[in-house]
Amino acid sequence: MRRVSRRKFLATGSAALGALPLIRSAEAFAQTADAGFRHGVASGDPLGDRVILWTRVTPKSPAGSQTVSWQVARDPKFGQIVSRGEAQTGASRDFTVKVDVPGLEPGTTYYYRFELLGARSAIGRTRTLPREGVSRLRLGVVSCSNLPQGYFNAYACLAKRADLDAVLHLGDYIYEYANKRYGDGTKLGRIPAPHKEIVALQDYRERHAQYKADADSQEIHRQHPFIVTWDDHEFTNNAWKGGAENHDPDNGEGDWTVRRAAAVQAYYEWMPIREDAQTKQARIYRAFRFGDLATLVMLDTRLVGRDEQALRDDTASIDRPARQLLGAEQEGWLAEQLVTSVRNKTNWKLLGQQVMFAPQTAQGARAGNPDSWDGYRAARARVFDMIERAKLGNLAVLTGDVHSSWAYDLPRDPFAGYDKSSGKGSMGVEFAGTSVSSPSSVGSEGEQQLAGLRAARPHLHYVDGRYRGYFVLDLTRERLQADFYAVATILDRTTSERFEKGFVTASGANHLVEATTPAPTAAAPDPAP
Repeated sequence: MRRVSRRKFLATGSAALGALPLIRSAEAFAQTADAGFRHGVASGDPLGDRVILWTRVTPKSPAGSQTVSWQVARDPKFGQIVSRGEAQTGASRDFTVKVDVPGLEPGTTYYYRFELLGARSAIGRTRTLPREGVSRLRLGVVSCSNLPQGYFNAYACLAKRADLDAVLHLGDYIYEYANKRYGDGTKLGRIPAPHKEIVALQDYRERHAQYKADADSQEIHRQHPFIVTWDDHEFTNNAWKGGAENHDPDNGEGDWTVRRAAAVQAYYEWMPIREDAQTKQARIYRAFRFGDLATLVMLDTRLVGRDEQALRDDTASIDRPARQLLGAEQEGWLAEQLVTSVRNKTNWKLLGQQVMFAPQTAQGARAGNPDSWDGYRAARARVFDMIERAKLGNLAVLTGDVHSSWAYDLPRDPFAGYDKSSGKGSMGVEFAGTSVSSPSSVGSEGEQQLAGLRAARPHLHYVDGRYRGYFVLDLTRERLQADFYAVATILDRTTSERFEKGFVTASGANHLVEATTPAPTAAAPDPAP
């Protein structure tokens, strides 16, 4: 299947957390959660004056509507309530609740909860974006959480990091397969529900519900606001705007547009993401400004504008000038965002997106991965053109999808006009994070395989696919650092982890050097109790 080759192409071409505040274990919380709110609470898409709050109620009867009340406070004991209200939900949105709470103060931690018929939800913690005077920013970054493959221990570890400003999920939040198609959850009791590949709206809803019922998923959402984007598996493998490799309309899977619409609807129902009545839900790309320290631009490289993937040997298609990955509308929007970030004198520019941006081919070789930007070379060249025209500096691309950890400089051509030792010719840096639980073939043959990859790509500073985990992005005005962490296992629940590697780029350098230690933890507000 192309799913396998997409992951295998990459192979062919320890520090403690320290004195972080203690947070109640996810397992303990899951055992005491009220049945009225079985899927926990979440927050997301923070802005300077507002944030999305989310939950889902479990009704005794599927008929009728439910009135859910909510409260937001400055303290975890709710002695200083600053906002409250009611929200309606019902079967039309699968009894999910989403509130866009206005009138909040920038750069402030808040605590929130819901209530239904006398039953209270767990308490969640969230934070608005700062508007000025920002000296530091810490973001957790995750992707590719596959329930039958193992436990979400990366979530559990990040939930304990009370000093994070937000968590970014770069896609593959759920997987669409039936059990044993891409992971067997039988031994761990993590068999995907429903027991089939998901195709219809109710299927996608049930799969999202199962993932949200996971204790570690509930705990990370309870402790941190999320900023999310989708990749292919929220729909089906190797999706593009007009179809997918894993969609067969002639084999009972129906019309692609119907399946796509069902997946989009369920995603917006079950994720803490802002819904804009003026735009279509399928437009997920958007931007977030952390004062003048950083602008985060979240892209959609998967669905809204992507042309169908080419075969690796089809260089004529791969090099076609009109070939699109973002689509013309999103490309124009991205160019505006980059120019605006320069005009606003924002120090760091972050691109959160799904697939590897850096060139991945050895010199003179065919395309490394046609599902990544390597398969859309003209589209990547247009982004490099945007960077040059905007005179953009301090760019960091943040990537999911590959189930392995990578750190790159970003020259247009790694084999011409680029100096690895000094970084001359680099226009930014890229960090790709390993998966929460999905497997990788990178490094499966040991250090010799990894050394071969590094030798073939002069702009590659780091690659390792032998562990599952996450990375933490730590930004100051002087530097940006990415610290890669590995969880001890995904076959048992644990928060045991180790620091694997760190890389730092100085402001103005567009070049990575290895960090000897992880960035220090920051002062943290009280966790959600």
